[in-house]
Amino acid sequence: MTTTFQVSDMTCGHCEKAVKAALAEALPGIPVAVDLAGHRVTLEGGDAATAEEAIREAGYTPERLGLA
Repeated sequence: MTTTFQVSDMTCGHCEKAVKAALAEALPGIPVAVDLAGHRVTLEGGDAATAEEAIREAGYTPERLGLA
């Protein structure tokens, strides 16, 4: 299952690294793609609720797009 989040307050390379690190810790082994310009984070697998919470705990505001 693919999950995509809009993370509008993710604006720089530091933000990208923080989000990736949080997701790697919360969901080890799950592939994560970050589109910094589009403010999107996409995960291939893993639990969407866990991913959302990890992004929030990193200090960002994720908004889940679709429920595929």
